Amino acid sequence: MDQTKSCSRHKRRNLAGTIEVLFEISDAVTHTRNLAELYGVIHQSLNKILNVDNFYIALLDEERDAITFPYHVDERDDIPKEILNFSTKMTSTGMVIKNKSPMIFYEKDILKMTEKMGQKTIGTVSKVWLGAPLIIKDRVIGAMAIQDYNTANAYLDQDLVLLNSISQHVALAIERKEAEEKIKDQGKILEKILESSPVGIALVQNRTFHWVNGEMVRMFGYSDKAEFQNKSVRMIYKAVEDYDYAGKTIFDSLITRGTADYEIELIKKDSTLFPAHIRLNCTDRDNPMAWTIATVVDISQRKAAEKETYERERLQGVLEMAGAVCHEINQPLQAILGYSELLLMNPEVEMAGHNLSSIKHQATRLGKITKKLSNITRYKTVDYPGNTKIVDIWGAGSDII
Repeated sequence: MDQTKSCSRHKRRNLAGTIEVLFEISDAVTHTRNLAELYGVIHQSLNKILNVDNFYIALLDEERDAITFPYHVDERDDIPKEILNFSTKMTSTGMVIKNKSPMIFYEKDILKMTEKMGQKTIGTVSKVWLGAPLIIKDRVIGAMAIQDYNTANAYLDQDLVLLNSISQHVALAIERKEAEEKIKDQGKILEKILESSPVGIALVQNRTFHWVNGEMVRMFGYSDKAEFQNKSVRMIYKAVEDYDYAGKTIFDSLITRGTADYEIELIKKDSTLFPAHIRLNCTDRDNPMAWTIATVVDISQRKAAEKETYERERLQGVLEMAGAVCHEINQPLQAILGYSELLLMNPEVEMAGHNLSSIKHQATRLGKITKKLSNITRYKTVDYPGNTKIVDIWGAGSDII
C-alpha cells in the first residue's frame, strides 16, 4: 500500500472521524431504500477512517448452516458463492462468528489453518485480514471484514478495535433495516390479500377514506382509487339523512361492542342505488371513529333471492288456498248441477225452466272459476274497491278454461 495513502488514513482515525462515521451509518437506516443501499453507505462511510478497498459483509443463516455475502468489494476476487455446511469448514470469517470476537489473521495463519483442516483456501489469500462479528443481543448474525493483499502492515493494531466498535453499530443498523423490509414485505402481502378479496374493504379515518381496495372501486363504479383518497364517506350515501343515521349507528355500536353491522342502500358514481351490508371494526373504543376498517358487500343478489323465495312462498299459500276452495266448492256445486238437470227434465216444472237454466248456467260458470283457481301458476294481484288488492285468478294462471 502507498505510504502516503497509509499515513493519510492513519491521521483520520480519530474520535471525531469515528463519530461522524457512526452518525452516517445510523442516519442511513432511515434514508436508504433497502439493505443494498445501506451496505453501500456503510462501505463509503468506513472509507473515511479505514482502508476498505477489500471489504465485505457476511451474514449467517443458522437454519441452513450457511454464510452469504450480501455486500462484497474486492480487488482480486469475485463475489463468493454462499458457503454451505459452514459449521464444518475452517475459515477466517467462520472463526470470528464462532468465537463471537474480533480477530486478525496473517497470510501464514490462514494457510496453516486450512492445511490443518485438509481444506483449500477460499479465494486469494490476503497478507492481512481483519474481521469483527455482527452481534445483536448476544446473537451473532454475521461478520464484517477488511483485508489487504499487498502488505501485512496495512493496518494498525487499533484498527481491529475500531472495526469491532463500528461492527456493533453496523449490526444494529442491519437489524433495523431488515425489520423495516420485513414490515414492508408483510405490508405488500397483506395488500395483495386485501386486493384479492371479493369484498369491498376500506380504511377510514374520522369518516374519511384513507385507503380502499380494488373491489370498492369496482363496486361503486369508479375508475381509480384516487377518487376515494381523502374523500368523505358521504359520497357513498344517497342522502344526508342516511349519512347521519349511519354515523350514529356506527358510533353507538363501536363504542359499546367494538363492531358495527348494518344494511343500508348506497349510491354508485352513476347515481344508481344498491343494497349493501356494512361491517366495521375500530382500533380504539375510546375514540372509535379515529380509525375504522370497513367491509362492504353488495347484497343485490341476496335480496333478489330473498324476494323470489318470498314470492314463491306466497304463491304456495295461494295455491294451497285455491286447492282447498276448489275442493270444498266442487262438491255442493256438483249437487246443484245434478238437481238442476233433474228438474229441467221434469215436465211439471216447465214454467220454471228459465230460472233453472240460469241456475245451471251460473253453476257451470262457478265450475270454470274453480278450474281456473286450480291452474294458478304465479302470484298476481289487481286493485279492488275499498283500496285493497285481490288475487287476479284470470291473469295468474294458464289460458286453460
